[in-house]
Amino acid sequence: MSTRPVPIILALGTTQTLAWASSMYLPAILADPIARDLGVSPNWVFAAFSASLVLSALLGPRIGRQIDLVGGRSVLSISNLVLAAGLVLLGFATSVSVLVMAWLVLGVGMGAGLYDAAFAALGRIYGDAARRSITGITLIAGFASTVGWPLSAWGLETIGWRNTCFAWAAAHILIGLPLNWLMLPAVTGAKAAAAIAVKPQIAIDRTMVVLAFVFAAAWTVTGAMAAHLPRILEAAGATASQAVFAGALIGPAQVLARIFEASFLSRFHPLVSTRIACITHPIGAAVLALAGGGAASLFAIFHGTGNGILTIARGTLPLAIFGPKDYGYRLGIIGAPARMAQAAAPLLFGLLIDTMGSRVLMVSSALSLAALLALFLVPTTPPRPEA
Repeated sequence: MSTRPVPIILALGTTQTLAWASSMYLPAILADPIARDLGVSPNWVFAAFSASLVLSALLGPRIGRQIDLVGGRSVLSISNLVLAAGLVLLGFATSVSVLVMAWLVLGVGMGAGLYDAAFAALGRIYGDAARRSITGITLIAGFASTVGWPLSAWGLETIGWRNTCFAWAAAHILIGLPLNWLMLPAVTGAKAAAAIAVKPQIAIDRTMVVLAFVFAAAWTVTGAMAAHLPRILEAAGATASQAVFAGALIGPAQVLARIFEASFLSRFHPLVSTRIACITHPIGAAVLALAGGGAASLFAIFHGTGNGILTIARGTLPLAIFGPKDYGYRLGIIGAPARMAQAAAPLLFGLLIDTMGSRVLMVSSALSLAALLALFLVPTTPPRPEA
């Protein structure tokens, strides 16, 4: 099977858009109607969602190791089946227990089907040359919320939230599964390799710890802003319309930043990109603090720019430092704290906003700057593990 980058990037970009739209971006639209139908607080939906993120974090290293052994074709294809099963179960939910069970199934699917798994699959195919392909799929999947939120909202209005879940499940079977299975190459000798495989011994050295901290700190900020951005901007003096308009700018800013990364920053070590990604949020927060709510759009552009580059860096930086050997497993270890932080961030920052208002950006900026400083402890060319 061909390993030409363009068809694989288009296929994975499409399946990643579908996976993100039907999992991570689902609660923003469906949490309230699901809660009303079940007669519970929306907090139950978000609690179940947070539990799914924790589960996906715990499964990350194991899933990454499986991709290292057999490639991404089977793992990503299975993720479509699991995500479809979770969506069907969610559509049939009539109680909190079934709701939680559905989100736990979705958590398994997210662990096997979102960016970390896709990055690992590309690392398995292209090795050190995977950077452009990683950037390519994030350019396409950067529109997941742009596509997913309107489609989920349209489905909610026309066929109800339950049938919307069923429709997303059908999309995984009819679109996601065929693309992942037919477009990703099979790995020669994968079954034999898996049969004799021994769990890799990866040293949790200073560089591993620093990278785990960097992405956990940065993803805490990402999770917090995704949940509370309009509320923070209004607390800073922006009107409701200004806050909504600013939020709409984040998606385009992310995509433009990824184009910039692909066209210009790709000639530099990924450490450069990651440092830029960590400094843009504090710059935006400083502009907002000095200029007030009228600068909400500028803050959103700075934040979105950093977030767009950071998504790429999560895949490219570990690859550049450690190489493709055991890349998926290593990515799972490094990414686990980030996913857990992302799960906890909405609740923690919600409590902080109650007492600090827009000054909560001091906390998010401190986290971003701590990540930036930590990156200076990371060498650009540490000794790679032996093949």
